[in-house]
Amino acid sequence: MRRRPTRGFGALPAGVLVVAWWLSGPAAADGYARQQDDVGTSGADLVLPLALLAAVVAVAAYTFLTRRRRAATRTTPHGGVPVPELAELDGRARAALVAADDAVRTGREDLAAATALAGAGAAQPFAQAVRHAEGELAAAFRLRQELDDARPEDEPARREMLEEVVARSVDAQRRLEEASDVLDALRSAPGSAKEALDAADERCRELAGRLGTAEAALAALRGRYAPSAAAPVATAPDQAGARLRTARERLAQARAAAGQEAAGELWAAEAALAQVALLVDAVDRRAVELAEAAGRLPGALAEAEANLAEAAKVLEDLSGGLPGATAEGVTKADLRGRAARAEAVTGDVRRSVEEGRYDPVEALRRVAEADASLGAALAAVRGRGEEARRARAFLEHALLSARSAVGAADVYVAVHRPLVRAPARTRLAEALRRLDEASGGAEDALPSVQEADGLARSAQALAEQDVRLHGTSAAG
Repeated sequence: MRRRPTRGFGALPAGVLVVAWWLSGPAAADGYARQQDDVGTSGADLVLPLALLAAVVAVAAYTFLTRRRRAATRTTPHGGVPVPELAELDGRARAALVAADDAVRTGREDLAAATALAGAGAAQPFAQAVRHAEGELAAAFRLRQELDDARPEDEPARREMLEEVVARSVDAQRRLEEASDVLDALRSAPGSAKEALDAADERCRELAGRLGTAEAALAALRGRYAPSAAAPVATAPDQAGARLRTARERLAQARAAAGQEAAGELWAAEAALAQVALLVDAVDRRAVELAEAAGRLPGALAEAEANLAEAAKVLEDLSGGLPGATAEGVTKADLRGRAARAEAVTGDVRRSVEEGRYDPVEALRRVAEADASLGAALAAVRGRGEEARRARAFLEHALLSARSAVGAADVYVAVHRPLVRAPARTRLAEALRRLDEASGGAEDALPSVQEADGLARSAQALAEQDVRLHGTSAAG
């Protein structure tokens, strides 16, 4: 919003200006004439006009200063509607993002329950609302990320972006609320309650069996790998068990109730079951990721060690030349530094593998990052085909690590969402966006994938901090 121009004496009340004109115009001249005609009149006759003139000046000064102060603090914009301070607007934007993200996540759960209850066709209107809300929320998170990055914006631009974040977040919630009638109709459809209860009971039994398998898988992961390997899902079975108990309680209450009350209990049970499935899936996915990373790690180590040998040869060939760039502006000192780091990382990872207690995903991430950095310095001396092959290998390693980090952070935010604030959600949304853009497999996608990995890990750390600061997440 543009700042209103500050006005001076031109903005004074009309009555004040009239008084000022009268004192300085014909009335004052007439008084002066009478004073000349009557030489005996005392100078005290001028006291009243002078006092009025001083009052006019005081009122003018007060009005001018007040208008300047209000313009500076932006408390009286056009139309008299207060404009919030930038910090207040920023807080509104963060709160609106959290509310919209919660609404979209709940909407996805409701959509899954509605589809299971009545089929995809009947739930299609609500599915369209969820997709619209997802689009608005994604755009709002993108703007929030731009505001949070290192690029400064001036106050008008920042204010405009914050207002758009609020507007898009509110629109996402509004669209879901408008489509809630579809859910209400599905909940209250004749004969749907009994079918849905039977389906939910069956789903409870299925998830109970999967939960037992997940607990066994987690125990195996803890016995085989370092504690950090299982850390992202360390509490998932316990949380899934709590939500499964909640679902069973809600289903029992739904069978004892009737009408809308029964529908509400059934919907709450479906939401709890959705989170049980999310947590069990997370354990299964983590086990697969660790196994895949462990399988890739020997090849990544061999690749890194081959790069180290090549770097040593390049440095030896350049030892007789002048210090400076090797090719593409890479200096010998830079190449030597990258080689030293890659050598330290590969040595450390090999030792941890030999000891048998390591985190395959983290080990692969470390080796891939160090080797990619060294490979970039060596790219100028390689053939085109060889460089393309190695770039694809780097990208595959990075994608595995990034998907693991994004998946873990997404599950954590979903399960603890009553306590997770806007910064963690914003980083997670940006990580998802960058990972989605890079999933096409383009050779130049490696930086985006690595950024997605870092953003997801940052989101996880911020979300965990929110949970520690604001209490434990309630079950269900």
